[in-house]
Amino acid sequence: MNVVLSTLNAKYIHTNLAIRYLKSYAAPEFEVQLSEYTIKDPSMNIVTDLFHKQPDVLGFSCYIWNIEETIRVISMIKKIMPNVIIVLGGPEVTYDVNYWLERVPDVDYIIIGEGELSFKQLLNAIKNQEDVSTIPGLAYRTNEQLSKVNPQSNKLDLRELPSPFRFKEDLPHLSKRVIYIETSRGCPFRCQFCLSSIEVGVRYFDREKVKEDIRYLMENGAKTIKFVDRTFNISRSYAMEMFQFLIDEHKPGTVFQFEITADIMRPEVIQFLNDHAPNGLFRFEIGVQSTNDETNDLVMRKQNWDKLTRTVTMVKQGKKIDQHLDLIAGLPEEDYNSFRKTFNDVFALRPEELQLGFLKLLRGTGLRVRSDDFGYVYMDHAPYEMLSNRVLSFSEVARIKQVEDVLEKYWNDHRMDETIEYIVTHEFNTPFDFFQEFGMYWEAAGWSRIGHQLEDLFIRLYEFLETRNTGSLSIIKDLMTYDYFANQKHKPRKSWSSEILSKEEQQSVYLSILNSKNEPESLAPALRLTEKELNKHTIVEKMSFDLQHYLETKEIVNASTYVITYFDPTSHTVQFFNLPAKNINTTKKE
Repeated sequence: MNVVLSTLNAKYIHTNLAIRYLKSYAAPEFEVQLSEYTIKDPSMNIVTDLFHKQPDVLGFSCYIWNIEETIRVISMIKKIMPNVIIVLGGPEVTYDVNYWLERVPDVDYIIIGEGELSFKQLLNAIKNQEDVSTIPGLAYRTNEQLSKVNPQSNKLDLRELPSPFRFKEDLPHLSKRVIYIETSRGCPFRCQFCLSSIEVGVRYFDREKVKEDIRYLMENGAKTIKFVDRTFNISRSYAMEMFQFLIDEHKPGTVFQFEITADIMRPEVIQFLNDHAPNGLFRFEIGVQSTNDETNDLVMRKQNWDKLTRTVTMVKQGKKIDQHLDLIAGLPEEDYNSFRKTFNDVFALRPEELQLGFLKLLRGTGLRVRSDDFGYVYMDHAPYEMLSNRVLSFSEVARIKQVEDVLEKYWNDHRMDETIEYIVTHEFNTPFDFFQEFGMYWEAAGWSRIGHQLEDLFIRLYEFLETRNTGSLSIIKDLMTYDYFANQKHKPRKSWSSEILSKEEQQSVYLSILNSKNEPESLAPALRLTEKELNKHTIVEKMSFDLQHYLETKEIVNASTYVITYFDPTSHTVQFFNLPAKNINTTKKE
């Protein structure tokens, strides 16, 4: 029997862990082929590829991001292969199974919840032409009007599950993709917007098997390994053991990502990581969602803001671990002003990434069941995103989406760190106000519907700031120039700004460097360059303040300076050297 398991990932770099667990559990009785695609792939290409595999049983792993595209593929498949047995599984079809059986008549079976055992039992029944009515966790039609849903039985012993990582066909891709791994299933919390709240308790995999899998992945080139545990640090002893293992045995260039609950992480754990973790080895994802206590109570979310702040601050001070903090707009009783406060509360922590998402009323969640209580209006189809509720109008939702757009480009992508820090600190009442006003301007200009080169992002921010008639525009412009050069690996042909020094003035700066031995100590590295190297690998800009002093203290000292930017051709790094303008003789020679 030819069995194929498929899914449509959000991006090429993603991998699907679920179908790999199904494949490993089905062995050795069944040899399962894996076929992964992306939601960007044309449906005809996917269907053609699956047709060539000629499956007898074809399974799809379904999520909110791929369900609609998956349905289109299934419809086409059934037209050309009417006898293929279609099986669906995954969180999107686990709930409201009668709806899915009715909406997608081409589907033969739906696996509910944890699928390893149910899927293997189904394959055995199909192969042996046996009755499926006693298989737990299975839904199917008994006739055109009636469906049968068998509830899931006892959970698997995760310690006995075979590894999902030992497939030869995966080896060539390990270094190019995000590899997902789980050390536990379940979540101790009951957040009503999250599917994890439905499962009671937390179950763990065998620790030594997990470690062996991680060793195997690293030895075969895996670079980014993401733990999908809903709360990796729920057990302090377990988290510490894994942190120590990863520190001891990591390979250079490998990054491990975790979802952690920040307010339960003890200071001694953070101190241990600050003291012992190599820089860049770990990355934390922290779901804050809201700082409104009433909102958190309504969604049954326990959160100690003071302890969360302590954790994020300690990690940031350690300068070892990047942090990704999540917000959800549209939670119950969080109106526009309350969300503005939530945003500013979290932005004050200056996370390396601040993800602004919008509430999705997921099938099976308590919040979807109670959606009428809060006046929710939301999309009928996946991703079921909220459109409004009784305290947040659609107009306000649309305004917050303007914030999301520029936040991603101007903060999370780290193209202008110094510039944005100065702007939100000195030019606007709050960071949210900057992103909101800029986002409104961005959309009004039509920029949300077109692509952008790096230079465009600088030009468009400057255009927006010009409309405000700020007295600090020259300082901001100089900081933008610094950020522009700091993000280059090679010397650009020009700056983002059309204003450049004359060749004569630039040459005067170079001559001063070459001829003087009494320049500031900060300029010493530049003094070792030859005239040819200066011309080839540096750019000179004139600034209205002392850049070096600002970078060290965040204080503006008005002093005209030349900044020499050196683009090292060997290391592809950038170095900046300050030279007081008073030291340069720019008088033209007769």
